[in-house]
Amino acid sequence: MTDHYFAQQPAAPSRPRLVTAVLRGREWTFRTDRGVFAPAGVDAGSRLLAEAMALDPSDEVLDLGCGYGVLGLVAATLVPSGHVVMVDLNERAVALAKKNAALAGLNNVEVLQGDGTAPVADRRFDVIVTNPPIRIGKTQLHRLLREAFDCLRAPGRLYFVARTAQGAKTLARDAATVFDEVREIERGSGYRVYLATRK
Repeated sequence: MTDHYFAQQPAAPSRPRLVTAVLRGREWTFRTDRGVFAPAGVDAGSRLLAEAMALDPSDEVLDLGCGYGVLGLVAATLVPSGHVVMVDLNERAVALAKKNAALAGLNNVEVLQGDGTAPVADRRFDVIVTNPPIRIGKTQLHRLLREAFDCLRAPGRLYFVARTAQGAKTLARDAATVFDEVREIERGSGYRVYLATRK
């Protein structure tokens, strides 16, 4: 399929399905569809990040490039007195994330459509989580890192995951040119999870 999940309007005809996953000890059901990231089930990178991210109960969290909502919805269960904003360029992904928030019974979630942090440019967060679309290229990835830094309060934390074979270490080095500190906190299934901090 040549359609890219980071397109605003996926070209692939809609073919909705349900997938399940166990994340942070909870069984989840997600609505997915063609034209979004990992439509056949939660990918190994998102699983690794979901298990590795450490959140405080009152954190304000941004899921940047939320897809159908995996990371943001898991985050919402970890911040019962906080709030999660999920953003994606892909209109189909945004619609699915809204449905999945309702399916999970989570009401501390907001889902917005737009490019990068544009929909939340005037807001600040304690934590940002992202499984970035590596195939958008280095220039666009660096833009996302800079936007994430600008959207964080100080102190603030960015958790991101990338496949080792697709340049995870390079992305971490790029993040280190923007953030005060970057360190690897988890690895497995060919992926690495990093924590980047704004002090």
